[in-house]
Amino acid sequence: MKQNSILEEKLCFSLYSVTNALIRQYRPLLKEFDLTYPQFVVLMALYEQDDIPLRALGQKTLFDSGTLTPLVQKLEGKGFLKRMAVVGDERMKNVVLTEKAHEMKEALLEQPSKMRCTIQMKDEELDLLRELSANLLRDL
Repeated sequence: MKQNSILEEKLCFSLYSVTNALIRQYRPLLKEFDLTYPQFVVLMALYEQDDIPLRALGQKTLFDSGTLTPLVQKLEGKGFLKRMAVVGDERMKNVVLTEKAHEMKEALLEQPSKMRCTIQMKDEELDLLRELSANLLRDL
């Protein structure tokens, strides 16, 4: 009789484990760009919509301000983006991609496809997994 561990039966642990494994798989792909996975997520969000308020970027990435602010600062230090004062309200800052980020856009956008090549699941399975994950996120 096979006995599963209490931990292996938990959905939260399964999702946590998969997330960590995916991020580890991305690490060598992003190393050549000197990016971490969370920094990559910020750039992907800005490639979708550039020149947006920090608050909007947080909504797109699901990062809280305590996580997002250091990411933006690091990316700014690496020359990928800059924070620009909003005309009419100097207290507000928009996050804007730099020329460096635009030059790397095509190469960075290829990384998820490279990652996809390492996963053996069928596209339909991955689509279902994405849909179920979105449903679960809405429930939380």
